[in-house]
Amino acid sequence: MSRELFKFKGGVHPPEHKTESNARPIHAAPLPAKLVIPLRQHIGNPAKPLVNVGDRVLKGQMIGEADGTISAAVHASSSGIVVALDLQPVPHISGLPDLCISIETDGRDEWMEHGPLDYRALAPADLRMRLRDLGLAGLGGAVFPSAVKLDPGATQHCPTLIINGGECEPWITCDDVLMRSRADEILQGVAIMRHLLGSTEILVGIEDNKPQAIAAMQAAAARMDFAVEIVTVPAHYPGGGAKQMIQVLTGREVPSGKLSTDIGIQVFNVGTTYALARAVHHGEPLISRLVTVTGHVLRPQNFEVLIGTPMHALITLAGDRDGTTGVLMGGPMMGMPMPNLDVPVVKATNCILVQSAELFPPLPQALPCIRCTRCADVCPAELQPQELFRFAKAGDFGRAQEYHLFDCIECGCCSYVCPSHIPLVDFYRYAKGEIWTREKDKRAADLARERHAFRQFRQEREKKEKAEKLAAKAQAKRAELAAAPGAGDAAPSEADAKKALIAAALARAQAKKAGAAPKNTDHLSPGTQREIEEIEARRAKIRELAHQPLESGEKP
Repeated sequence: MSRELFKFKGGVHPPEHKTESNARPIHAAPLPAKLVIPLRQHIGNPAKPLVNVGDRVLKGQMIGEADGTISAAVHASSSGIVVALDLQPVPHISGLPDLCISIETDGRDEWMEHGPLDYRALAPADLRMRLRDLGLAGLGGAVFPSAVKLDPGATQHCPTLIINGGECEPWITCDDVLMRSRADEILQGVAIMRHLLGSTEILVGIEDNKPQAIAAMQAAAARMDFAVEIVTVPAHYPGGGAKQMIQVLTGREVPSGKLSTDIGIQVFNVGTTYALARAVHHGEPLISRLVTVTGHVLRPQNFEVLIGTPMHALITLAGDRDGTTGVLMGGPMMGMPMPNLDVPVVKATNCILVQSAELFPPLPQALPCIRCTRCADVCPAELQPQELFRFAKAGDFGRAQEYHLFDCIECGCCSYVCPSHIPLVDFYRYAKGEIWTREKDKRAADLARERHAFRQFRQEREKKEKAEKLAAKAQAKRAELAAAPGAGDAAPSEADAKKALIAAALARAQAKKAGAAPKNTDHLSPGTQREIEEIEARRAKIRELAHQPLESGEKP
């Protein structure tokens, strides 16, 4: 009996362009002369560098450790010498450089010592930390550290595990080809996820435009010792999104502001699952991935690529052509333009799409919004894109949040159908960035305010403690004077206590001076020596007068 499938609202059917690159087998890209490995390749804190310029590193060696819970390590993709630790261009929508470790490869591709993990013998928390140190992160686009997603939380149980083989974005075929050729290892990774999450229902969703991948995964599932259901879903963009895949397979919706684990479901991409199997069964950190190179090239295909390989090297392998107008990392719906072709392949690089004027003609100039609401009709998150656009353009970010801006998955359906050719997703990304920046500034200001308040509190406390110490000393001196012979019945005054403290300080100074070595004045003239003796005599007289009232018990 086939599983009942459900529909999500909206979506579009752009031309697929899958056949251009999924017919050729996977090829291993050659080792480049230089690898540039960014320390920020995942959501969360960037990795902290562990190497210095001049160090020799081995393939698989950790060169950046995870910084905090939501972070992941990065590793050397091959052996060589670290030649730089500086800012380099990286594939990011901002076009800004980021901190990278550059390695000049030695051509030996020498591995460090590594071996399999006995994941059943390890405590789940220890296994997750090992996976964090192996650099595991989601390869479906979000690049969320896998160790965090593999934590079921306090319940220690996530009933439903979904493996996402949808790959709905046009032009991209790396997941399709991976399922065709490495289905067994993908399901070996599923077994590890099942062990960590305690899942009892395993679903693999694959769009119906990938018949060979479906057949390969069904054959591999039949060889597993646990139940895996391979489900064919309709090809409908953005059906490969995590929330949309959940809705299609289960009929359940993830509430706004919540995670899928809040409803007992976790979703992983097939590439992540394969990388997990390699990490556990072979001890290999995440140092390579499949990348589709397609578009305006002579031989569109999928390559097994080392992280840090420059993109221009892959375009050359696929056969670059004249007339290139730009390069996207990702597909035409959600991809981002690259600042230049020297940027490296990172964990998030699933596709390098080379553009031309014939394949991707320039968009007409954007016109004013005509309030046609086509964008709302196709929005899979059931938002009001035209209102979000209005608020983002006006800088009214508070209202944009009220309209659930952060539920937007940036799928690009709204931009695709907009008759005014407005780049709506760009406005949403801008608004999100501004909100994140303001929240970061607010957190920094709150922290500075707390530190200032604590500093004032500390200064007041130190002042109070100092006053209490002085009062205690004065009290002790008064008690000492009261107990001294001849003090009589009169209580010592505050002035007497202060004089006692001054006298004690003078006595300490005199003792210190007496203990010092006498100055040698033999080299001075007789007149100078007499002058020094007179000064010393006057000082002694002053000291004697200063002590006299206290010693005699008289008041000055």
